[in-house]
Amino acid sequence: MKKNITYLLIGSNMGKREKFLPCAIGHIEKKIGKVILKSSLYNTKAWGIQNQNDFLNQAICVETILSAEKLLEEILLIEKQLGRERANKWEARKIDIDILFFNKLILQSAHLQIPHPHLHERKFTLVPLNEIASGLIHPVLGKSIKILLQDCTDKLEVSLVM
Repeated sequence: MKKNITYLLIGSNMGKREKFLPCAIGHIEKKIGKVILKSSLYNTKAWGIQNQNDFLNQAICVETILSAEKLLEEILLIEKQLGRERANKWEARKIDIDILFFNKLILQSAHLQIPHPHLHERKFTLVPLNEIASGLIHPVLGKSIKILLQDCTDKLEVSLVM
């Protein structure tokens, strides 16, 4: 079976944020695959709707045999199991798991875009991703994560927690 490499961003800004991330990683390891890299934890200001709690974010690299579509299905189930309720875009949430990259796949469907369409615009994604994959090349933009972070104009604060 072919092993795929996917990069995910996990985040939380409700309740005990520091407990939701390791819990999500546990579910990911059970349902999706082996976590082979983890960034530090970063405290970040909310993006989109800014009058809400700060997020705790972490980038991870996962080895999986799942397809991109099956990966999304499993992520949505994990989010639901951890109490995520989807109502409004960019609202506060107990857990958020975004697919950033899946191998070098470029995919645009009604419910899934890979690479994540906004990752290059968001420091809260680029900073933790740069820690674990600075040389990774964005398959659409043709730039490394390190260069995308240097070029990013996002001014929201991203601070290292641990």
